[in-house]
Amino acid sequence: MATKLYVGSLSFNVNNDQLKELFDPFGNVVSASVIMDRDTGRSKGFGFVEMETEQEAQAAITGLSGKEVDGRTIIVNIARPKEDRPARSNFNNNRRY
Repeated sequence: MATKLYVGSLSFNVNNDQLKELFDPFGNVVSASVIMDRDTGRSKGFGFVEMETEQEAQAAITGLSGKEVDGRTIIVNIARPKEDRPARSNFNNNRRY
């Protein structure tokens, strides 16, 4: 089963392919994605990588966490499950004119 990793403090210049290449030496990368801001199209400075096995994921954490990539010291750790957040209310819809 694939293990999902969180990768933080990424340079805004890093793209999906570069992120995958960074993790390739540690094992089989199932997926790699840099999270993009939907309004600006720019990177948010973090992403997620799925490694095929837990051993490969641990090797990547050991080998990459704290490493400098494109001028930034990255953070790599096991991704936490996405938390359920309450729906955001748009108070503009509640205004009366």
